[in-house]
Amino acid sequence: MSIPLLAFELTETNRDWLIHRPLAIVSYIVVAIVLRFVLHRLIDRMTKPREKSGKPRRSFLAPLQERAERAIGDPYARERRIQRAQTIGSVFKSGVSIVVLVWVVLQTLDTLGFNVAPFIASAGIAGVALGFGAQNLVRDFISGMFMLLEDQYGVGDVVDLGDAVGTVESVGLRVTTVRDIDGTLWFCRNGEILRVGNMSQGHAVSVIDVPIAPTSNVDRACQIALRAVLDGVEREDIAPDVLEKPELLGVNSVTAGAVTLRLTVRVRAGKQWAIRRSLTRAVLEAFDQNGIESPNVAVAAAVSS
Repeated sequence: MSIPLLAFELTETNRDWLIHRPLAIVSYIVVAIVLRFVLHRLIDRMTKPREKSGKPRRSFLAPLQERAERAIGDPYARERRIQRAQTIGSVFKSGVSIVVLVWVVLQTLDTLGFNVAPFIASAGIAGVALGFGAQNLVRDFISGMFMLLEDQYGVGDVVDLGDAVGTVESVGLRVTTVRDIDGTLWFCRNGEILRVGNMSQGHAVSVIDVPIAPTSNVDRACQIALRAVLDGVEREDIAPDVLEKPELLGVNSVTAGAVTLRLTVRVRAGKQWAIRRSLTRAVLEAFDQNGIESPNVAVAAAVSS
């Protein structure tokens, strides 16, 4: 009677290893694939832009999305929001894939009879050791995540990161690359960036400072400068980027050799430098045509006399 009983026990063991456990592992893999696919589709649905159509939106986020679209009517702002959403979506999808993969591995090991508790404990200890040994790396990743979520800057923005000032060429979770006006490519660790000055978001202000000789008629010079700027912003290559009417602030500084007049105009972000150069040239040409002396001319005339 012992031999048939032993054969029966071996048959149950084989059935467990050849049928039940493989089926369980396959079911875990199938669930992981389906879960990953569903979560990726959900992330794509939340981050990809919706095409405009006459059909009403049925999403529970539709009121917030419609209100955001009404608030952001600028096509540049919409394009920036799309790029930011796609970047965040790719990061989330990578995180989802890693979590699902870890879950499948742990469930497979548990099904094969391995005790996963030591693996989890080892992972916790390794995480603590990694946190102590790679604090800067962890801080870089966390800072990079917050920079993406808060949309502090993006590719193509002109930023001031402290030691590096220039155009952002790439934004990663650990490093941001910035190319300055001399062509030098700066690699800035996200955890070391303490402040960010973004000169490409929202709007900007072009500040036009023009010096005149102390002996010039200040009131007349102000009128001529304001008229030159008003005419300059009407040009076809400048008008689309001007958001508000130029404003004359008046005398900004007075020195022994010059009186500086200041004018400002609100423009699109990133256009302030080109518009400032163009309007400064227009003001200087108007001064020359109307006999408003520059400081250098006045000094030269005083020396020659």
